[in-house]
Amino acid sequence: MQVLNWGILGAAKFAREHMGRAIHAAEGARLAALATSSPEKADPFKAFAPDLKVHDSYDALLADPEIDVVYIPLPNTLHVEWTKKALAAGKHVLTEKPIAMKAEEIDGLIDARDAAGKFATEAYMIVHHPQWRQVRDWLDAGAIGELRHADVAFTFNNPDPTNIRNKPEMGGGSVPDIGVYAYSCVRFAARAEPGDLRAVIHRENDVDTFTQVTGEMVGDKGRFTYGALTSTRLHPRQEAVFQGSEGLIRLTCPFNANVFDQAEVTLIRKGKPDEVVRYPGVNQYVIQVEAFVRHVTEGAPYAWTLEDARGTQAMIDKVFASEQG
Repeated sequence: MQVLNWGILGAAKFAREHMGRAIHAAEGARLAALATSSPEKADPFKAFAPDLKVHDSYDALLADPEIDVVYIPLPNTLHVEWTKKALAAGKHVLTEKPIAMKAEEIDGLIDARDAAGKFATEAYMIVHHPQWRQVRDWLDAGAIGELRHADVAFTFNNPDPTNIRNKPEMGGGSVPDIGVYAYSCVRFAARAEPGDLRAVIHRENDVDTFTQVTGEMVGDKGRFTYGALTSTRLHPRQEAVFQGSEGLIRLTCPFNANVFDQAEVTLIRKGKPDEVVRYPGVNQYVIQVEAFVRHVTEGAPYAWTLEDARGTQAMIDKVFASEQG
């Protein structure tokens, strides 16, 4: 397999603890460079990637001819700018979610991707996890009969005012941070798009800290009701349920597999034993990187495109526009 050299823009905590390690561990990928103006921030990366090259600016990393792929974990409001710059520099790009703050911004990214002839997409890792492939397969097969309702919860408590998730100028808030998961997972698994939505939103310092969405989703198999709760001020909780006429599917760790808990999905049907599938040790970040490499080097299908990301951002825009007074 051709090995792609990856560079990371910024020494973000998430990159240090998860994605940097995933790139280093993935088949066909090599963590080759990091851009940071603080050399000491590179030390934790060098602990698992000793030959790491450190650039003192983002532009310097983009100018490095040895780098094939750029991973961008910068604050949300910088994603569009640096994705475009990386594409213009001739790099493939994987950018953290949300890749933009408005759906129309992604149109420009699609144009930039096509003009550069490189691959760029949003780092939406859960679609690469086998539990979500299993859910989609069950729904496609009609395992729970007619899908009639889906509800999702993703919450944690982060009141730190210095954290970027609580800073409006950096695109903070529960919806940009974790609404991406609560909305995209249903779009992906049920192959559906939002109909009418209604949102109740609580804010602190101009960022949403609690958003409850109710409404409908519409897909190839018809219309079903939908509910989603995201919050950065509640005790940690993750759950997704798809309820049909003949059964239901429940995920107890739908998003942060092996961090929040072990990934587990259960199919429940009347008159039949529950079917429980567990995924110990599956690292969705490594799978994501390997899928990216196979797509770039072999043309293998990739589960999440900029067009998919645009659909979720359009749903996010719709949620904010549907806020109830």
